[in-house]
Amino acid sequence: MNGISRNPDLDYERVIMGIDPGTNVMGYGVLGINGKQLSVVVMGVVQLSKFESHYKRLARIFERVTGLVEQYLPDEVAIEAPFFGKNVQSMLKLGRAQGVAMAAVLERDIPITEYAPLKIKQAVTGNGQASKEQVANMLRYILKIPQENMPHLLDATDALAAALAHYYETGKPQVEKGAKSWEEFLKRNPDRIAPRRK
Repeated sequence: MNGISRNPDLDYERVIMGIDPGTNVMGYGVLGINGKQLSVVVMGVVQLSKFESHYKRLARIFERVTGLVEQYLPDEVAIEAPFFGKNVQSMLKLGRAQGVAMAAVLERDIPITEYAPLKIKQAVTGNGQASKEQVANMLRYILKIPQENMPHLLDATDALAAALAHYYETGKPQVEKGAKSWEEFLKRNPDRIAPRRK
């Protein structure tokens, strides 16, 4: 395993872990949030290619995700959904890797949200077709990551991007169920309108 880390004892109001599941390399990234201040707690990869058996790789994924959850105590986990279009055998293996990572998280009753790669790229760069390099560069800019702390493998930044996309997604104001627009919501809830300052 290789990765960069900051002091895990830092106190955060909210912690989001992102996972980019893979059968050769699994990326992970953890964001610490205080108000609107975002900090990279850790990002790195778990190398799996040294294990010849697919089942040993799955066991390693479960073991490492369990360890990361115990170390960083995330409130929520964002996981990249498998990208459709690969061959069936690859999809099956990737689905298993994702399932094992999810099981390790769910064992601790931590909520998980899946995001399609296109949605993550759109949230972070504004372009659903952005390259992995563009995603990494945007993360470096948004989160003020020093160049020397950027990982060599982009699976780590992909995982951190999933966490950031989740932060953006959960920060959006939600329209109340049954209301078709903000106007309708405000009509139903006039007490929610703050008085104008003079």
